[in-house]
Formats: sequence, C-alpha cells, structure tokens
Amino acid sequence: MTALGNLLRPFFGVSEELTSFSEHDRQAAQRLKLVINTVTKGCQITFQSGSFTTLVSRLNAFEVELRGYAYEGAGIGLAALDCIMPWKNRTRAFLNGPGSDFIYAVPLGAGMGLARLRRKPEPFLARLDPVLGWLILDGYGFHEGFFSSRRYIQKREVPAHLSPYARRVFDHGLGRSIWFTSSTNVERVVAIIATFPVARRADLWGGVGLACGYTGGADRAAIELLRTAVGVYLPELAMGVAIAANARHTVGNAAQYVELGCEVLCGVSSQTASHMVDVARENLPANGVEPAYEVWRQRLVAQFAAQTRDVDQRKEAKS
Repeated sequence: MTALGNLLRPFFGVSEELTSFSEHDRQAAQRLKLVINTVTKGCQITFQSGSFTTLVSRLNAFEVELRGYAYEGAGIGLAALDCIMPWKNRTRAFLNGPGSDFIYAVPLGAGMGLARLRRKPEPFLARLDPVLGWLILDGYGFHEGFFSSRRYIQKREVPAHLSPYARRVFDHGLGRSIWFTSSTNVERVVAIIATFPVARRADLWGGVGLACGYTGGADRAAIELLRTAVGVYLPELAMGVAIAANARHTVGNAAQYVELGCEVLCGVSSQTASHMVDVARENLPANGVEPAYEVWRQRLVAQFAAQTRDVDQRKEAKS
C-alpha cells in the first residue's frame, strides 16, 4: 500500500490558494484552514501506512478534537486505494474494524476521494453500510463545491450522472462547502443559498447545519443570526447540527461550538440532540420506497419541526 500511496500522494494535496479563506473573521479563517490541513494530513498518512495498526496509531496522535478530520482524510485515501485495487474493500474493512467509531468521517472522506479521482460515487454504495453509506454522496458534494465552486455554487450546476436522490445528498455536501467557502459569514451563506432553486434549499441548509455544528467557526451572535435568517428551513438546519453532535459524541470529542449550535439551533443540549439522532436511526426500513438514510433524516426534521411549532405556540401564548 505504501508504494502505491507514494504515487498517489501528489494528486491529493490542497493548494495554499484554496485555504486562504476570507478573513472577515480571522479566528474563523484559521479554524477552517486547520480543518482542511488536518484532513489532508490524514489522507497522506493513509498512503504512507502499510497496515491499519500503523494507520490508526498515527491518526490517533492527532488531538482529540481534530481526530475526526484526520479519519475523514483516511476515508479519502482508503477509497482511492479501493478504486485503484477494487478487488479489496479497505474502506469497509476499516469501518468494520479500527475505524468503527468514525461512522460519519470515513464515508464523508471516501466521497471526497471518489470525486478527486473522478469516479461515479453511486456504484461505491454497495461497498458500504446501506444507511450511512449514502454519506459518500455528501462528501462528493462537499468536494465539488469546495474545489469547483464556480461550477457548482456560482452556476448551480447539477451533476447529470447522479440519480435524483443522490443529487439531494450531493446538495447536503454542497451546503457544507458553502459554509467553508463563505468563511462562516452568515449573510453570505444566506445570500448564496437564496440563488438556488427552492427545491434544493432544504438539503443545502441541512449541510450548513452539519458544518456549523461539527466544524464551528461562528460565535453565538452569528449562530443566532443564522437561526433568524434560515426561516422555514430551521428544522433542516437543526437536523444537520444534531447529526454533528452525534458524530462528535459517538467518538467522545464533543466541543464547545457543537454545544452552542445545539443550544441555539436545536433548542436542546448536544447530548440530547445526539440521542435523538440515535433513536431516529432505530428500526429503519430495509427495502422501503425511500432510502433508509432519507427516512432517518425525515424523522429528525419532523421532530425539530414539531419542536419549533411548540416553541412558537408558547411564545404566542405568552404574548
């Protein structure tokens, strides 16, 4: 693996230009750059490691709060190796083994790896968990929004090779990339999403929620502005934040900004939001009309929509 990895490494770097985020908020810009650099290092480490034991040892050397990004980078590298040598399924083996806690980070990274190699992501779904495997489309969308923002954000192109539902998950990842490419500037995020067709906005806002909750980069004032500006898409935004909370609590590295995001956007603690995500993922249909991944998301959106109505009704009663 290391010999092939040495050949692949130059294709998976990130230019300095792409990590020069707008410094409307210097702290946010530094945070986003650190995240991207950690993902990149995780990918490079994967190419350099000859075994999962070595790989995990090196990934776990990252500080706890950043470790998920390193595992995301591992997902990029493992998916790339699986594309080059498809008779093995390193990504699934890693998720079934030492990477089992990083059920979000690894498939998100795998989707970025597929995008970088210009591989169609949907055939890769058969290699992964039937529910969370859909996250590769999220990672794919993030990659395209981040590295090809002119095409997919400014021109709002839709990947013709994706199925209708895959395009929705792609948009979730695209929403995450908008949080990054906007340098967490809420007014800019709102303005960009407003240029997209109405039918795409709910998924975009879900992605913004996941990025806001997992990556952070915004203070309380900005998140409160986000809650006000999102309008009718607050349940989707809250869903994304709750999934971020679950991703962090699953590996035991909850952070202050995910707690803040859950408090302001979900109306609950990050621990409660994470539990809601776990419960919503129980007893999902195996062969329903909708993908189980979508049923899971719909359950969460419905819960937050009901919660928002309850809050609004209490406010009206007091007034």
